[in-house]
Amino acid sequence: MYRLVDTHCHLDFEAYNGDLDEVIQNAVHHGVVSMIIPGINLESSRKAVQIAEKYGHIYAAIGVHPNESRTWNETTLGELKAMASHKKIVAIGEIGLDYYRERAPRELQINALRKQLELAALLELPVIIHNRRATQDILPILDEWYEYLGVRNSPLTERPGVLHSYSEQPEVAQSATDKQFFIGISGPITYPKADSIQNSVRSIPKSKILIETDAPYLPPQAYRGQRNEPANVRLIAEKLAQILDLTIEMISNISTSNASYLFNLREID
Repeated sequence: MYRLVDTHCHLDFEAYNGDLDEVIQNAVHHGVVSMIIPGINLESSRKAVQIAEKYGHIYAAIGVHPNESRTWNETTLGELKAMASHKKIVAIGEIGLDYYRERAPRELQINALRKQLELAALLELPVIIHNRRATQDILPILDEWYEYLGVRNSPLTERPGVLHSYSEQPEVAQSATDKQFFIGISGPITYPKADSIQNSVRSIPKSKILIETDAPYLPPQAYRGQRNEPANVRLIAEKLAQILDLTIEMISNISTSNASYLFNLREID
């Protein structure tokens, strides 16, 4: 059986309140050896940590999503920093910019992103980046942060983070991977009109590919319109294997090794 890591699933969301144990067991049954739950605000981050405490193969990330930037205040950074000492926390995220929904003003989003990038540098934790229609602003911010990591001689220069649920053009992936960022591939890679994403995938170094569901969102084509869950990460792996002319065993080994390296998941090495 191949071994997969779902590097981005929101198991703390209400969508799983009634059957979380079953969802996790179903994922394990389908070869998922580890899962990472990113927080979207302080409450969500705390719940992600609670779930990670209960299940040995589940880890958490903590952060404030751009759509939650209105909740950011003078105490938020300190609360995240205090929370980050937990042994099951492997990243700062989900953080970034979202100019599609714009549930928070752009200046608030940018402020929260910069503060959390500073925290990640201080704690030497990789970041999970959300980018929706904000490439023109987010890439310069990440470039500046990466330069700062270099000045600090930070180990994060080799593993700064991941652009999650990638949907941009190949040149954006090139810019990110040049700075050692990983690229998270999710359900839309399986959609009929996914030529652009598929072309981007072909340009990404295999050593930089991660697989994720973004559950409960973005289900693969076979489950469109239904709740997504980590077990479906195998369908993304199968599509990636097809696109890259690899076996699913090869793509699972590659992506799992990449996840283990980025998030320091020693237990699955």
